[in-house]
Amino acid sequence: MPLILASTSPRRIELLGLLQVPFRVERPSYQEQVRPGVPAATLAAEFARGKADSCAARFPDSLVLGSDTLIDLDGAVLGKPVDLPGARAMLRRLSGREHVIHTAVACRRLLDGVDDVVETSVRVWMKNFGPEEIERYLDTGESLGKAGAYSIQGLGGQLIAKISGDYTAAVGLPIRLVADRLQAYGIEVPVDVEALYRTKPYPNWSRFAS
Repeated sequence: MPLILASTSPRRIELLGLLQVPFRVERPSYQEQVRPGVPAATLAAEFARGKADSCAARFPDSLVLGSDTLIDLDGAVLGKPVDLPGARAMLRRLSGREHVIHTAVACRRLLDGVDDVVETSVRVWMKNFGPEEIERYLDTGESLGKAGAYSIQGLGGQLIAKISGDYTAAVGLPIRLVADRLQAYGIEVPVDVEALYRTKPYPNWSRFAS
């Protein structure tokens, strides 16, 4: 029963690869849609499950992982900006403030009825950064395709003062949580997961608490 990752995110592919479990990447057909008034954690879980569901029917014997990451800023949901003006507006809102990253992981397997969604949260405190710093960061091209318009594992890490929680969840796939779910559903994880958390073999991981 192979493992399917219902995501083409390079970050999620890299993080899942740290567990050294064979897996196949499939593009989910599910379309995310943020709805006003629905909490970020609820939407992240819904989106993760939707992604997993969109691939599960094609691979009924496989365990399918879906994941989604959204940001809660004082009750407002921040997803991925659609363009640079949107990214600029998000970064202006985040400057000098605290927010919460919600990452959900869904597991689906039709063969034996696996249907599980778990969510974890990371608190993030941003540095105060002004218009010039925002423009320099936008020029790097990192903002698009990232929840909140920044990449913690890239140059965007320089915008962050500190975090509280699992760094890999902030990137987009909490590997300790994923390893636990894989083992619960019969997939062996051959690596020492706690050793990964000690050595932090991913860009910028060593800069932040885990």
